[in-house]
Amino acid sequence: MKKTSLLLEEKRSTILFLWLFYVVFFVYEIFYNNLFPTFPWSDVNTKSTVWYDFLFVKFGVMIAVVPLSIYLIKIEKTESVKYILFFCYFLTNLFSDIFYYKDSTLPYTSGNMVELVVILFSPIFVSKKFTYYITLGLLLKYVLVGVFIRDILVLFPISILIVLSFISFILLHRFLNYIKALKYSYDEQLEGIVKGVIATLELKDPYTRGHSERVAAYAMNMAEATGRFKPAELNNFYYACLLHDIGKVSIPDSILTKPGMLTNEEFDIIKTHPVVGAEAIRDVEGIADNIDVIYHHHERWDGKGYPDGLAEDDIPFLARVTAVADAFDAMTSSRSYRPALEFEVAYQRILDGQGSQFDPQLIKLFKQIYPQWVNISKTYLKGMDMRGGGKA
Repeated sequence: MKKTSLLLEEKRSTILFLWLFYVVFFVYEIFYNNLFPTFPWSDVNTKSTVWYDFLFVKFGVMIAVVPLSIYLIKIEKTESVKYILFFCYFLTNLFSDIFYYKDSTLPYTSGNMVELVVILFSPIFVSKKFTYYITLGLLLKYVLVGVFIRDILVLFPISILIVLSFISFILLHRFLNYIKALKYSYDEQLEGIVKGVIATLELKDPYTRGHSERVAAYAMNMAEATGRFKPAELNNFYYACLLHDIGKVSIPDSILTKPGMLTNEEFDIIKTHPVVGAEAIRDVEGIADNIDVIYHHHERWDGKGYPDGLAEDDIPFLARVTAVADAFDAMTSSRSYRPALEFEVAYQRILDGQGSQFDPQLIKLFKQIYPQWVNISKTYLKGMDMRGGGKA
């Protein structure tokens, strides 16, 4: 859901950017090429050069970008539109300026007002990459034009460009800081809600006190160790781990806290909690992207798990990570039907499950990070932030 919202905002910004770009670009080009020639600084002889013929190429390329942009937006490749648009503008205007001024006696007076729009508008995409792309691209254009036509007057638009770019970067950084502050506030609220829900679950089953937080800490530690995930991805994964057993709220207390062995019928009821939990968070932004963690954390590598009996790589990777963390904490925690196992015993049982219950590659990683898991368990305090890498 979060990804969908971001794509929608990117799409809206891109469409507005396209409208502004083309209106300003063509209005200015018509004004510059048809009104300016009546002024004395126009070199009428230039009209017979390659520049005049290249105008058709220039406008043809820019017009061709329109249907391409519409197509890319339709197939959800919106982010690339602004880069392609500016690249086409960069190339066509670079050659246009060079063709016009290389044989002209006039001083350099070219450019397009659309460049002001592009620079000052770029912060709305909240992307340092795009703002750098625009700024460096325009600087490169004027530098190359200056080298080819050997006119020092290109320093004037370069100086204006530097000033406008400075303003653009100030706006960009303000936007980024606002977003960071809002995200931090959202994360704090979401974490508070999640831990409040966990507390409700722990009231039903006191033996699971701290289980969700330790599992999340173990799983975060292992996921970080793989080096496959960005901080923001790990942050959302952390919340899903905290809620991996939330479906147990639907399990009767008589089954959840039963001191003896469960009957087959009772165990079938227990096995419903991943499905119930996944359904509960399906529409929660920030957690729903990791719904597989909740739904599949009881699947087994050999396909004998539940709820879907998935096997090996068909099991989502982060669900496999959570399965190892969940099993380790379950074994090292006291339950209604047995005391906690020693760490060494639990460690060996995890190793024994390699290739049957657990992903073999993750067990190899588990061997390396096991001392960190022991430290996590020993330093655990109720309510502390145990996500390891810190808040993204």
